[in-house]
Amino acid sequence: MTERPANEATTVYVVDDDAGMLESTQWLLESVGLDVQAYSDGRKFLEAISSERAGCVVLDVRMPGLGGLNVQEELQKRGLDLPIIFVSGHADVPIVVRAFKSGAFDFIEKPFNEQLLLDSVQQALQEHQQPNRGNFQSDEQTEALMATLTRRERDVFLPLAQGYTSREIAEKLDVSVKTIDLYRARVMKRLGADRLPDVTGLAIAAGLIDPLDLRRDEH
Repeated sequence: MTERPANEATTVYVVDDDAGMLESTQWLLESVGLDVQAYSDGRKFLEAISSERAGCVVLDVRMPGLGGLNVQEELQKRGLDLPIIFVSGHADVPIVVRAFKSGAFDFIEKPFNEQLLLDSVQQALQEHQQPNRGNFQSDEQTEALMATLTRRERDVFLPLAQGYTSREIAEKLDVSVKTIDLYRARVMKRLGADRLPDVTGLAIAAGLIDPLDLRRDEH
């Protein structure tokens, strides 16, 4: 696959050993005007990337040789602060937890919804260009925290803030409870919330829910 010169502001690096997935992801991203560098091997990606490059990385977790988590670790050793969106057909909880603890921007299960990936990539690029956008006070700080949520995280955040259980949210969104638990943990981490009441407080502060419209019997 041909690799084009990187555009510093919009380059998306896609790393996946599945040739079909690599090609389709590259086509999807290029279809919305993004510059894409595609690699089928983690080591080749690391050999090509330099400290001058900017953008984000769509990175497969499980690859022969150097896996996605190892690539993430190597980028950190080099001081390359590129937002990483992990994709995987095997979203085991320990892997997801490790990825997020190491600073992953998002974790999307294969097969993924194309629009969800595009939204996550666009948001990652914006965050990389404006790394200090969350340093606000009061209402502005709350709005900035809300803005960090991806569409899928926001879908989980609102019912979570209202007091719905993971099973109820899973039924509502037609996904597994395991998936909701993963995104519930991600929402709390991204918002800096240690307890569910903190999530509810943020939603009320942002004017997204009515404090009288809560599932108090669930708390």
